[in-house]
Amino acid sequence: GIEPIKMIDLKALMGDSSDNIPGVPGVGEKTAVSLLQQFGSIDGILAQIDQIKGALKQKIETQVENIRFSRFLATIRTDVPIALDEQLLLRKEPDMDGLVALYTELEFTSLLKKLTPSAQAEPKKQAKKAKQDTGVLDLFADLEDEYQTNATTLPQRSPQEETEARLCQYLLNPEVAYNPMKEPDWNALKSDVALWTLYNEVELPLVSILKEMENAGVRVDVDKLRQGEKQLTAELNELEQRIYTTVGTQFNINSPRQVGELLFEQLKLDSKAKKSKTGQYTTSEEVLVGLKDRHEVVGLILEYRELKKLISTYISTLPSYISEKDGKIHTTYNQTVTATGRLSSSNPNLQNLPIRSERGRMIREAVIADEGCMFLSADYSQIELRLMAHLSQDEHMLEAFRANQDIHAATAARIFRKPIEEISKDERRKAKTANFGIIYGISAFGLAQQLDCSRTEAKQLIDDYFAAFPRVVKYIEQQKEIARHKGYAETLFGRKRYLPDILSHNATVRSFAERNAVNAPIQGTAADIIKMAMVTIHRRLKEEGLRAQMIMQVHDELNFNVPVNEVNRVREIVVSEMQNVVHLTVPLIADCGVGTNWLEAH
Repeated sequence: GIEPIKMIDLKALMGDSSDNIPGVPGVGEKTAVSLLQQFGSIDGILAQIDQIKGALKQKIETQVENIRFSRFLATIRTDVPIALDEQLLLRKEPDMDGLVALYTELEFTSLLKKLTPSAQAEPKKQAKKAKQDTGVLDLFADLEDEYQTNATTLPQRSPQEETEARLCQYLLNPEVAYNPMKEPDWNALKSDVALWTLYNEVELPLVSILKEMENAGVRVDVDKLRQGEKQLTAELNELEQRIYTTVGTQFNINSPRQVGELLFEQLKLDSKAKKSKTGQYTTSEEVLVGLKDRHEVVGLILEYRELKKLISTYISTLPSYISEKDGKIHTTYNQTVTATGRLSSSNPNLQNLPIRSERGRMIREAVIADEGCMFLSADYSQIELRLMAHLSQDEHMLEAFRANQDIHAATAARIFRKPIEEISKDERRKAKTANFGIIYGISAFGLAQQLDCSRTEAKQLIDDYFAAFPRVVKYIEQQKEIARHKGYAETLFGRKRYLPDILSHNATVRSFAERNAVNAPIQGTAADIIKMAMVTIHRRLKEEGLRAQMIMQVHDELNFNVPVNEVNRVREIVVSEMQNVVHLTVPLIADCGVGTNWLEAH
């Protein structure tokens, strides 16, 4: 029920006798998990302690110093000055006399047998006696044999070779886990010209770039986050009271069971409501979205959940990732995780920050430039739709992009068959939802939920979309057929995503694979392009001796910390490289902004 990073706070609350972490007397795992789910972190708990009632509040208030000390004990130190001497890790000839003495003392009879005959003779008597004394010795010895065999067959790689092997396996098949005990098929990689090029020119150079970005870190205005937390917590409390007033009763909004009982037993919003195996009503986001038009409280509960997640998962948690050394957040970029080729990040996950919502804007505002620097942000404008136009060669989409039209308004004009200047905001919104939905294989049901309209209206919109863009339909069907024939989907640059379920007899499983067959080439090509841009931009910055640093990548967006006197030159380099890293049949456009923080720059 909590993210792995929160194990630190969990142990600090419940304690851990095996590690001598005291925790809070009387607080066990369930209570600790519940507190973290509600408040996000120990800092969140202490900041909102007035919301905790009764004896639990008193326990926490009297143990504040103990909690902080427990958190210190539970936090693994990552700044210990360890010097690695790789020479000490090399295999050497064993000290036979020492081994015989050690194996004899520990009664490792099977390992003794593997030594020289003369070495075996001495401990035979002791080994025989040991075998009589215990029935588990042979089993233990067999385990030692297995460990010894595995240890000698493991590839002896340095960290650089290990990185190269991970990358090789990832490019050959991103969904097959890398196995450190097995050498990847280098011949297969080298025989595929596209993949070999991706490996050498994109993935391998990116390793050191990502390391630099991780080390550079991102500066955060903690006061701004704390201020935002107070504001949003006040909004959450106000929303809570609105919910109680709307239904005329109080209940635990954070309890799915109580929410289910309210909606389906008291308000009777759905007589066919689904229940889980434990007999609890299902109150997932998908279920609640489908009930929005039946009662005002459903929309309020959805808003409450969204706001609570924003506070607990992001606003109150981000400060805990700030390094005491430099006051920055140092995320970890994962290069070999996603099936599409996109980068992901963890601790914290920058890719999932809710930065597009109005409330989430305060996160952007809290990410700031270093002293004497500006924050520069550049992102590809509608790159996935541009790739759809390029890959499908639909003349209407190509025409809209080449004429630099608002693609969503242009789409709406074709769907609703009226001049672009007559398109309303609502029509543009529907076209925008359809544009992105088509890429991800959205159904009429899914589109209806997103647009908050009937399924009939959504189906008509999809039909009108396909009628307006016939080449898009053709592309979608071609991609499915290619995947059925080859067993995989492929980006413009040869990155593959294998789709073993594309021929499944299970319609649900098969349709998921078909959606990936359409989406993987688009999303994967976008991932390839921004990685290529990162490599060329990094090279240009180094060649020109600029001090600007690339500090963050979020999907189609690159962010930089730039000394004030370098802003104009860095902007030119970034925009030029992003727009010219590859030439499509439609122009790639990179929007670039500069400010003191991420919000201003975006």
